[in-house]
Amino acid sequence: MNKQPLLQALTLGDLELKNRVVMAPMTRNRADNPENAPTDLHAEYYRQRASAGLIITEGSQISKRAVGYIFTPGIYSEAQVEGWKKVTQAVHDEGGKIFIQLWHVGRISHPDFHGGDLPHAPSAINPNAKSYTPKGFKETVTPKEMTLEDIQQTILDFRNAAKNAWAAGFDGVEIHSSNGYLLHQFFSRTSNVRTDAYGGSIENRAKILFEIIDAIKQEIPENRIGLRLNPSLHGIFGMTMDEESIPTFDYIIEKLNEYDLAYLHLSEPFNDVSEVPFVEPEIAKRYRPVYKGTLIINANFDQEEGNRYILEGLADAVAYGKPYISNPDLVERFEAGAELAEWDQDTFYTQGEKGYTDYPTYQEEKV
Repeated sequence: MNKQPLLQALTLGDLELKNRVVMAPMTRNRADNPENAPTDLHAEYYRQRASAGLIITEGSQISKRAVGYIFTPGIYSEAQVEGWKKVTQAVHDEGGKIFIQLWHVGRISHPDFHGGDLPHAPSAINPNAKSYTPKGFKETVTPKEMTLEDIQQTILDFRNAAKNAWAAGFDGVEIHSSNGYLLHQFFSRTSNVRTDAYGGSIENRAKILFEIIDAIKQEIPENRIGLRLNPSLHGIFGMTMDEESIPTFDYIIEKLNEYDLAYLHLSEPFNDVSEVPFVEPEIAKRYRPVYKGTLIINANFDQEEGNRYILEGLADAVAYGKPYISNPDLVERFEAGAELAEWDQDTFYTQGEKGYTDYPTYQEEKV
């Protein structure tokens, strides 16, 4: 019997994935310790989901400067590396593959995280969003425009984070360059009004991304580096589309063909953008013909649509987010045609095992 497309094996760089179901990165706020280090609870959470073809972890800050949410794990300290070693070992023991998402939130942060100092960003423009601080949600502030020295330090921080990830046993890294965070802020004219080498032209605004890729590949193989982009993000995290938004991503994605990356991970629009000027409503259809490497697509897919995208050649794999919160055995449920369990949104960003590691598998539900 032919396997459904989602359950077919996939070669990713020099890795063999047992299926094309990817666990998408999701912030879960469980690193509630002074070191912001992963714990045994993280190891169990990811172990439970190791039947995915690939797990991409929650975004993990590359430095103290990169943080913008409470209780998110980092990948810049020895304690964090030791915590992540437990996670990678647990996933590998179950035969799984796991990448870590490297994260810098930029202006989507707050002085409360930085001893009163301003968050860093390409330009001093307030995103007028909210930051999840130790004292609850607070309005964002006007950030500090990064100096050239700040930019070079950030590139080094990404490189060091990748080195730490490799030491922690990860199979690879995903550069978080989407969803209105630091690198996305550099790409957009509405958040980047610099007049130096990192602003102005499309090439200049994308420059930092390619410098980061070049830095990371000094530490880990190029074919173990993935990248996430969200070209049509609008009205979320302070991002606004303009006439250069899509041409900027056209340039970036075309240039990525010069690299031997593990994959490109694209998001379809998060919200209804049908009435928004300058937006591309069908991301996979636009960029599948452009990008020659492995393409992962994400955003509110169900099983049927995921299979269709792969069957029609629009993507090589599909990333699932919320369904993986409440269905640790999502692959097995897809295989059995079983009903999916519903998630409890009230526990997405709380602490402890409730709503994290206590969702039963399909087999446990039957018993």
